[in-house]
Amino acid sequence: MTDSFIKADDLLFSLPQWESLLPGLKAGITRKQSGFSKGAYQSLNMGLHVSDDKDHVSKNRKKAADRIGFPLNLWVCSEQTHSSNIQWVTEKHGGSGTLNYSDSIRDTDGLITNVPNLLLTMCYADCVPIYFLYPEGRFIGVAHAGWKGTVLNIAGKMIEEFKRAGADPADIQVAIGPSICRKCYQVDDRVIDKVEKLLEDCDEKPYNLKYKGQYELDLKKANELVLQNNGVPSENISISLLCTVCEQEEFFSHRRDNGKTGRMMSFIGWKE
Repeated sequence: MTDSFIKADDLLFSLPQWESLLPGLKAGITRKQSGFSKGAYQSLNMGLHVSDDKDHVSKNRKKAADRIGFPLNLWVCSEQTHSSNIQWVTEKHGGSGTLNYSDSIRDTDGLITNVPNLLLTMCYADCVPIYFLYPEGRFIGVAHAGWKGTVLNIAGKMIEEFKRAGADPADIQVAIGPSICRKCYQVDDRVIDKVEKLLEDCDEKPYNLKYKGQYELDLKKANELVLQNNGVPSENISISLLCTVCEQEEFFSHRRDNGKTGRMMSFIGWKE
């Protein structure tokens, strides 16, 4: 099976099948290699909040900006807190958090806009990046869904925001990006109880019992089920096969690297 995320170059994976849906669209996620960071953050760390050298991160971001084709003053970055808080983005948010983490949009894990010439971004190291596209209305969005954001229903709340703006969920395209796979992600009863509550109307479950009190949880599948429950057809949802833990040469992983590691950056924006 072909992955929806294609290795574009030494810096990026991209979503090429979306580019025909909205001319001028750029969407994808950064890789781990070809950057300036050292040590645990080697080398293309995009996170300003992980104790890396700020100058190195700035150089990494500038390099990515040149490659993506969106200068840093058009980027929009947020302070991610594993919440389900969503921000509608306008021109005034351009440049938020791009070189100073303190300037980020506060306490936000979902971004949506229909404004061209802005690049919505989020950072990850195992959590699920979810990309949204409503081509007819030229709406785009991105969400950060770890287990907390997932059980807080951030994917469903993103669809609700699109609906409020006039989008029919049947016409929304969603891509679930590289993130931790089921076999690499063990959780306990406390997490599974919350997943059960989120998906109580679903016959299909995104986890299996590993041994007493420990489960393998498929966060990608959990979010797919949430999206389907909110009216997005299965054929409109693409899911990356790439695992951030398994693919050590490509991705940072919080779990694999024992908490001290860099961050990849998801991005989506369109130029008019």
